[in-house]
Formats: sequence, C-alpha cells, structure tokens
Amino acid sequence: MSITTSIATVLFATQLMQAPPPAPTSGASITQQRAAVAKSERLMAEALKRPGILSEYLYMREARQRDPDVAFRLIFNQYLSWFQTWVGDYAGSRTTFSIAQPPEKGDSAAPMDTGYKQTPALDAIVALAKDRQAIFLNENHNIALTRTLTVQLLSKLREAGYDTFAAETLYHDDENLAKRGYPNADTGFYTQEPIYAEMVRTALKLGYRVVAYESESMATGDAREREQARNLYQRVYDKQHPKARLVVNAGFTHIQKAGKYFDGAAMAQHFSTLSGIEPISVEQTVMIPHDIITGDHPVYRRIAQEVQFDAPIVFRNDAGALWSLRPQAFDVSVVFPAEVYRRGRPTWATIGDLRVPYAITGDLCKQTYPCLVEARYADEGEDAIPADRLVFELNSNMGDAKDRVRTSSDPVPASDFYLRPGRYRIVARDASNRQLGSTINTVGGSP
Repeated sequence: MSITTSIATVLFATQLMQAPPPAPTSGASITQQRAAVAKSERLMAEALKRPGILSEYLYMREARQRDPDVAFRLIFNQYLSWFQTWVGDYAGSRTTFSIAQPPEKGDSAAPMDTGYKQTPALDAIVALAKDRQAIFLNENHNIALTRTLTVQLLSKLREAGYDTFAAETLYHDDENLAKRGYPNADTGFYTQEPIYAEMVRTALKLGYRVVAYESESMATGDAREREQARNLYQRVYDKQHPKARLVVNAGFTHIQKAGKYFDGAAMAQHFSTLSGIEPISVEQTVMIPHDIITGDHPVYRRIAQEVQFDAPIVFRNDAGALWSLRPQAFDVSVVFPAEVYRRGRPTWATIGDLRVPYAITGDLCKQTYPCLVEARYADEGEDAIPADRLVFELNSNMGDAKDRVRTSSDPVPASDFYLRPGRYRIVARDASNRQLGSTINTVGGSP
C-alpha cells in the first residue's frame, strides 16, 4: 500500500467526528462539508501524482490560495496541515489547522487547586507502566509536538520490559520494515513526517517488534475501532508472543477507556474486551499550546501561567495518584510547555535533547527556490524518510507569508535541522525533484 486518498478519507472522517474544527460563522451545511471533503480528496490525489514531496506540498498550498471559500478551507486545511508537517513546517501546520479545546462537562479542576504537584512526565509514566502489559499514548496528527514524549519513552519502556510497538496508519504489507530498519514511503501515512518516522525508527533500533494494526477496509466509526482492536490483538498476542508487552501510538480518543465513542466504543475499549488487558491510557492532545491563546483549554492556560516548566510534565498528589483532566477516559494527562522558536523552528524538535540544532543554509540550493533540504542518516537508503526536512524560500517567491516554512530577505536563507549526533547525507532538491546539491556531514553534540 502507498499513501492514498482512501486512507486519508477514513482518517479525516474519523477526526472530523472526534474533534471537529469550528464551524464558520455563516454556518456550513452538511452538503457544503461533503462537497469540501470530495474536493479536498481530488486535490490530494492530484498532489500525490506530482514529482516529489516539495511539489506535492506546493500544489496543496497553491490549491488553498486559489479558493477563499470558508467552508472549503475548514476541511482542506487539515489535509494541507499534514503536508506541512511532512516538509518540517511545524509552525505553519499549527496555524493552518488548530483544534480548540473548550472545557467539557466533568473536566477535573486545575491540579494545583486539588493538591497535585508537577513532576517530569517521562519518569512518572514509566513508573506507572512498570508492572502493566500495555500502554496506549495518543497524538494530534498535525501537531508533531505530541509525538516527542512518545519517542523519548520508547527506550525507558524497553528497559522496563516492553517489547512490541504498534502505531496508527502503518501499512501491514510493508513486510521488509524490520529487515530494512527504517521507514520509507511504503511504511505508512503519518510516517512521512520526520518525527513520526523517528518514532518507528527508534522502536526498530531498540529491538521492538513493530506491528501495523490499521483498518484495511473503508470502515469508519465503531466498525473501524473494532477492526483496529481485532488487528492489534491478533497480531500482537500470537502464538509466539502470548505475554507481549505493548506500546501503542494512536490518534486522539482512539485510546479512551470509557464512554461513548461514535455509535459504539473506542479502539482501546474494544481491545480490553478482546484481550482482557486494561491498558494505561496517556492523553497528550488537550493540554497543549495553541497558535491563538483562546484555543487553549482553560486549565492549560492556568497551568501555563502559574507553573514553571520547559519539558512535558504530569501532576501527582501525595498519595501517588496522577492527575487526569478526564479521569474516566484517561489515566493521566500530559502537559506540554509553551513553544519556543529558534531560527524559525520549534526547539521541542530536540525531542528532549535526543537531537541537537544543526545550522543549515540554502547554499546547496544553488540559488534555486523554493528548495527542499533533507538530512538522511548516512547508513540508510535513499528511500528512507529523512531525520529532518525543511523548505527554503525567498520572500519574493511567497504567495502568502503565513504559509512559509523558512524564508529570508538575505541572499542565502538559513535555519536549523534537529538531528541526533551522527553522520548524515544532506540533499537539496527543487520543485521538480531534481537534485541541486548534496554533502555528507557529521553532527556533533551529546545526545
């Protein structure tokens, strides 16, 4: 399987019901929304025919610029945001598509008001998972920030005895993934994004058995949840691995442990019924910073204002219990710090200091813009998803300043990659996917 509009359709239909974008003030009708989804699918199909990911991204960006219709953009913006994460435009992705987090009935009070104190999320979650058989962590698919803690957790969970990793939208028919040792375009949908790819790559290097559990039908709602749970249970707990200890990365509320979900139950609930295993459920998509502060959950806003922290945290009380905003559905809520940008890119891309900033300029672009620059591990193939990507553009090339990945008024634009120490093959390509320049560099620093 390769990236297709069919899987994108299922993903979007699911996410639209899980966490719908705000309705336009004029009130888009169901008919308008369906028309917008159909148009978005057509545009994405056309984009994926183009040569290379830069050309695909530019096609999607230009398609949005051509159509100012509000109802269309409310739908299409999520499609575009995926491409923005794939080319390393994390700031642009957050601006293009942002899910506001209003309070819900039954939400817990701010942890500071009920005797909870902050503690590093990494250590607290490992301790919580120490004697359990499965841990489910969620993410917001267009906010790569919500993947960073999971990448960090993989090594500590492996040390604690976890041996199997499963991730949403991995393709079951990439049979060479374990042998190859790195993800490529045939590995999955979200693995096109470098930090998601790093998650899979890290699991492989640590010796995890990596399992694909994505629905292989066009099912949505409860039917998709059941199929995912069945795939997960059957493929993880086979005859050779009856006592497997499982780490799952999934989107949004697929990991909720209780409550109504669409017309039935969530994947985690179906998994518990099938396996008899109650997973730990770690929520990472609500307590995050938004591009516009009014999108923040009110409890997150309180925490950001009153608590000093620069890495993901959770809250624990004197009895050792961890705080959850929605305790019936999730065991613990992770709180991410405010974003800090350096040379146009978020510093959380260090992934908890596993990676270091590495200065890169547009020299390899040979004065041809826009230009995609990619850094691949030197020991991986040309088909590998890069460790990092970014796009250089000059201001004169821009159609909309909000869409920039990295721009500069200087003759040679500059920014930073975020890379683990090691050797990398750095390649620049133009919009037709033609190689402009390449080099092999060593990235220093301490992981």
